[in-house]
Amino acid sequence: MSSSIDRLVEIMVRLRDPKTGCPWDVKQTFASIAPYTIEEAYEVADTIEKGDMDELRDELGDLLLQVIFHSRMAEELNLFTIDDVADGISDKMLRRHPHVFGDQNMHDADSQTIAWEDIKARERDEKARRQTGSDHPASILEGIANGLPALTRALKLQKRAARVGFDWKDARLVIEKFREELDELEAELNADNRNEDRVQDEVGDMLFTCVNMARQLGIDPESALRHGNIKFEKRFRKLEETVRNNAQQPQDMTLEQLETAWTQAKASLAGFEPV
Repeated sequence: MSSSIDRLVEIMVRLRDPKTGCPWDVKQTFASIAPYTIEEAYEVADTIEKGDMDELRDELGDLLLQVIFHSRMAEELNLFTIDDVADGISDKMLRRHPHVFGDQNMHDADSQTIAWEDIKARERDEKARRQTGSDHPASILEGIANGLPALTRALKLQKRAARVGFDWKDARLVIEKFREELDELEAELNADNRNEDRVQDEVGDMLFTCVNMARQLGIDPESALRHGNIKFEKRFRKLEETVRNNAQQPQDMTLEQLETAWTQAKASLAGFEPV
């Protein structure tokens, strides 16, 4: 393993050489590479969704390259090295698993999750005190990255708030809240002087409430929406196929005709779609 990683590091050193390296690689920065890092992480998730383990190996390699790339740029600036990155995450895993590497006893995953979050909260407090010089603890919401997908960030915000008791007691109460948000959106849409900023706010409130509903039901909202996207894509592609078989084009059909074709597509896929 060490020799394989060393080989990859050496490849990146050569690619980043200002004189003999690849011009594209040489001109990259942390900021310019960040979008690729995010993209590679999504491609790993997509491959797992497909269940293609050979492709997963390749995608994990692409993601590993991103770690090597960032680490090499940092080393060039005398900030840290790939070894520092590996040591840092190793120390963190040891610190956050006292039940494995220490003398604490935990007998189930739920207990471990609670302990994990407690350790992370202490780490956030210590970091906040170092940065601010204040004795005040960090906000319970500290450390939730702004760059996360909105659904994922909403879920994390809600989970953190729930840790201090700010949470619904029953999913049915969230449904009532959703209806309330829907009424508020409808009121904005029906207003004489429609305000698009307020409409956007109400739509955001509805989506935030949908995430809360999914959380209450033990459903990951990002996975649920991905599943919904896949289902919609299959059905719409089937609609296109049905329309073509009738020598038509979707753009030339009325909404009523498209809805009929949509219903036919759904019926034809019944039993073939994942539940």
